[in-house]
Amino acid sequence: MRHFIACLIALLATQPVTAQILQGKIIRQSGDGRFVLLDTETPFAVGEDTFDDDNLYGFDEDQNITLIEPIRVDIGNEKGLIPAGTVVASHYVFFDSLSGIHTGYVDFDAPILGVAAFQDTMAATDFLADTGVTYLSTELRGLEQGDYVWIDENLPTRLWVYWAGSSPGDYIRVFTEESKGALLM
Repeated sequence: MRHFIACLIALLATQPVTAQILQGKIIRQSGDGRFVLLDTETPFAVGEDTFDDDNLYGFDEDQNITLIEPIRVDIGNEKGLIPAGTVVASHYVFFDSLSGIHTGYVDFDAPILGVAAFQDTMAATDFLADTGVTYLSTELRGLEQGDYVWIDENLPTRLWVYWAGSSPGDYIRVFTEESKGALLM
């Protein structure tokens, strides 16, 4: 029995402890970028042209948080709100490119509930950042006219982006359902 419990603990220790971005890919762009998953265990800053390249980036923010109040989203959820009592995981996705048009996707380990895509909804959800990341030029976050983000109709864990990149870049916050993997710990 002790051997079984030790094996079970070892198995659970290998399971993901947070909701997470699984992968991403750039399908088409005028540059030569790729998807990069950033590790928030290593401090970095985002915003104010800190990257200036053709890559599509993503990182995980606060995970499996029960909302005390509803949060407003710009994309997803037909009512534009994720209700209080919902358990969400937060993720940040961005291009900080010099120029060009970029099309790609990001896959998550849980279905997407909604996306904060404009400055006011991003600012109102900054309490879900909770990482060692330094957020610069927060007043310039969000999408500009002509940029599009949508949740795949057939794969609710995939977010598509079509962004015309230039300084200061395009930044969004994605909310997914709670991670079942995180509940194992």
